[in-house]
Amino acid sequence: MISRLLILLYAIVSYVIFTVSFLYALGFVGNYVVPKSIDMSIDVGNSTDLSVAVVVNLLLMSLFAIQHSVMARPAFKRWSAKFLSPACQRSTYVLLSSLILLLLFWQWRPIPAPVWQTSGTVAWLLIGVHWLGWLIAFASTHMIDHFDLFGLRQAFVAFRGSEIPGQSFRTPLLYKIVRHPIMLGFLLAFWATPEMTVGHFLFALANTAYILAALQFEERDLIAEFGATYQDYRRRVPMLLPRLFGAPR
Repeated sequence: MISRLLILLYAIVSYVIFTVSFLYALGFVGNYVVPKSIDMSIDVGNSTDLSVAVVVNLLLMSLFAIQHSVMARPAFKRWSAKFLSPACQRSTYVLLSSLILLLLFWQWRPIPAPVWQTSGTVAWLLIGVHWLGWLIAFASTHMIDHFDLFGLRQAFVAFRGSEIPGQSFRTPLLYKIVRHPIMLGFLLAFWATPEMTVGHFLFALANTAYILAALQFEERDLIAEFGATYQDYRRRVPMLLPRLFGAPR
C-alpha cells in the first residue's frame, strides 16, 4: 500500500510540474506575462553572440527531442520496465519532459532580429490562430484520455490494486479530421505570431522538423500495435493538414 501511495503521489507531482511547464510555455512562446520568453530576457544587459545563441538553443531543443522520442519508444519502455513499475513509467516520462522544457525556458537565448512584423487585422488574425492552436492541442488530449496521456490514470489504477488496462484504438472528434491534432495545435501556436523574430523562427522551424520526424516513429509504433486498423485509418485521414478537397489517399 505504501509503494502504491508513493507512486500516486509521484504521478500527481509529475502532473503538477507538467502543468507549470505548459502554462509557462503559453507565455514563453507568446511573449506574455513570464519574466523570460522566446524574445525577451531578464538579462537585458548581457547580449549573447548570435552563433552562441543558435548553438545553445539548438542544443536545448535537441535535448528535449532526444528524451521525448527515445523514452516514447516501445523498446525503451520494455527496458525501463526491468526497474520501473509500469504504473509510474508514463509519469517519469512526463516529469523528465517537463523538467527539460523548464530548462529550455530558463537557458533560452533570445534572438530578437525581426523576420516579419504585422499590424491591424492581420496581427489580430495571427494572434487568434496562435490561441486556437493551443486550444486544439489541449482539447485533443481530452478527446483521447488526458489523464492516461500524463500518467495519472495508471497511478490511480495501480493504487486501487487493479491491472492497468491496455489502450483501445479510438478516433474521437478532431481525430476524425487529422491523425495528430495535438501536433497540429502546436504547429499553429508556434508559427502564428504577428511579430516573428529570428529566435522564434529558429524555435518554430526546429520544432516543426522534430514533429515531422517524430511522427514517423510514432506511426510505425501505432501500426505495430494496431495493425490493419491503423493502416486503414492512415488511408482515410491525413496526418496534419485537414483534407478539404479530393479523395482519400
